[in-house]
Amino acid sequence: MQNKGVMVLGAAVGAAIMYGIVTFFGPGGGQMQNVELRPDDLKLVALGKKVYDANCASCHGARFEGEANWRERGEDGLLPAPPHDESGHTWHHPDAVLFALTKYGPAVMAGDGYKSAMPGFEGVLSDEEILASLSYIKSRWPDEIRQRHDQINQSAAQQQ
Repeated sequence: MQNKGVMVLGAAVGAAIMYGIVTFFGPGGGQMQNVELRPDDLKLVALGKKVYDANCASCHGARFEGEANWRERGEDGLLPAPPHDESGHTWHHPDAVLFALTKYGPAVMAGDGYKSAMPGFEGVLSDEEILASLSYIKSRWPDEIRQRHDQINQSAAQQQ
C-alpha cells in the first residue's frame, strides 16, 4: 500500500510541476520554450561536467546515482535527490522542463507550498551553464534512453 501512496504522491507532484511549467512557459511565455540540450556538443558537455561536478554531484552523485530511497520522503519531509541516470525520471521530462526545474527549483515550479531540498540555480549558474550541465547528463545516457528522450521532446514541441 505504501508504494501506491508514493506513486500517487509522485503523480500529484508531477502534475503540480507541469502546471508550473505551463504557467512559466505557456502562451506568451519566455524564450526558454526553445531550450534544446546538446549532448553531442563536446565543448558544451565538457563545461557541463565541470558545472555538474561543482554543483550537482554532491546530491545526485558523481555517477548520477542519486540518493538512497529517492522515491520516499525522509524524516525531514523532503524527497532525496533522484538519480540522473537511466534508472531515474530525469529523462522523462522534456528539455524545457529540465531547464526550468534546474533554474527555478522544484518548489517554485510546483508551487502551492511544495517543499524541496533542491534549490533553483538562477543567479548562481548562467543559462549556458544550466544547459551545459543538462547536456552533460544527457550525454551519459544509453542511446535507447536518449532516443526516447528525443521522442518526449518531439511530443512536447507538438503540444505547443
